[in-house]
Amino acid sequence: MSIQNLNALYQHFDDLCLKENNDDELFASSYIRGFIALSASQFGDETQVLSAELANDISEKLTASRSELTPQDQQIISNYWAELKTFFDA
Repeated sequence: MSIQNLNALYQHFDDLCLKENNDDELFASSYIRGFIALSASQFGDETQVLSAELANDISEKLTASRSELTPQDQQIISNYWAELKTFFDA
């Protein structure tokens, strides 16, 4: 799967909702999507490429929010974010 810009990433999230995915993946994708939207608004519009700078900002926001989550949810979010980061330019 190739996700090169924010629109494609949002479409990926929407597609997850249409498929029968596990609850952990749906939880993680919806949680992280909020942080992506927050960070993306600082970097450009929805056609922007997935840059390393954007990924770093999202990572910082996710780290700052860890206290909101249970240890199990922290692990789910961390694992899912690690997968998503591979789509961002290094």
